[in-house]
Amino acid sequence: EDDDNNNISTYQIVGEYESDIENKKLSINSPLARGLIGKTKDDNVEINSPKGIKSYTILSVKYI
Repeated sequence: EDDDNNNISTYQIVGEYESDIENKKLSINSPLARGLIGKTKDDNVEINSPKGIKSYTILSVKYI
């Protein structure tokens, strides 16, 4: 959940060559994916991206 605007998004972290942002598949090398790896439910995460620092709250984690 984006802490600034409460938008909820679901992403799948995939390998570099499988990434497809339109289908919500993030490359493991992306700033968002790197910030999310190793986090758990209810963690707050700050991501330093090219657009500046964004804050997110993790609502759930699912391993598939």
